[in-house]
Amino acid sequence: MKLMRLGAPGAERPAVRTEDGRVWDLTPVADEIDGAFLASGGLARARAAVEEGGLAELDPRGLRVGAPVARPGKVVCIGLNYRDHAEETGAPVPPRPVVFMKDPGTVVGPYDDVLIPRGSARTDWEVELAVVIGSRARYLESAEEGLRHISGYAISNDVSEREFQLDYSPQWDLGKSCETFNPLGPWLVTPDEVDDPQDLGLNLAVNGVRRQRGTTRDMIFQVGHLVAYLSNYMVLEPGDVINTGTPAGVALGLPGTPYLRPGDTVELSIDGLGSQRQTFAQA
Repeated sequence: MKLMRLGAPGAERPAVRTEDGRVWDLTPVADEIDGAFLASGGLARARAAVEEGGLAELDPRGLRVGAPVARPGKVVCIGLNYRDHAEETGAPVPPRPVVFMKDPGTVVGPYDDVLIPRGSARTDWEVELAVVIGSRARYLESAEEGLRHISGYAISNDVSEREFQLDYSPQWDLGKSCETFNPLGPWLVTPDEVDDPQDLGLNLAVNGVRRQRGTTRDMIFQVGHLVAYLSNYMVLEPGDVINTGTPAGVALGLPGTPYLRPGDTVELSIDGLGSQRQTFAQA
């Protein structure tokens, strides 16, 4: 299934997109797509409702697409998780996952405008595979266990302000937590539709110019391992989001460092997970 949320910010309604491209209203079985929904067997209820055929069809035209999961409890990010990205930024390949947190309030819809912070000169893009946790995970011992705690996958744009991130603090959070800095979606794609999370192509273009083209095969630390690893240092709750890293091609590593400016558009896609498009504006 592909779960989504449609409507104005704060008034989104849950929906499901089926294989034929039709969209169905999930409100009879879910008030919201969030951690409580995932923890209480919401995916199974949604699947049963689709199979029974009792849901009303929605016309999504003209409706805003929100993030597919309502505000997560936390957004955990993995830095430098592709060798080519580590190389382009001049960083060594990390021996352990580089972990940082991002304000959950940064999560917005996949087509919402993104605001360049006041005083920013180095706002950057990062296409990433996002993992959404479906069941409570603590002290997992294997990558296989980690995969079993995933409710779905989505596209994430881990927008970053490099000066805030790298020059203003030894922690990265200042450059990662500005408002609107995490477009997510358009869908939460359930694991049964993702044959192999380590075989997905990622692409990003700025103003129509291709900037990133990578594959999750090149991750240093794979998805299941990341979930298990993190669970040994924090409890992962249903609805939590993990941004799993970005391949090479960010502005920080390109000749001339072509950082984003108001009016720029960024388009992202990941195989099987759909696409995003954002216009950048001044905060």
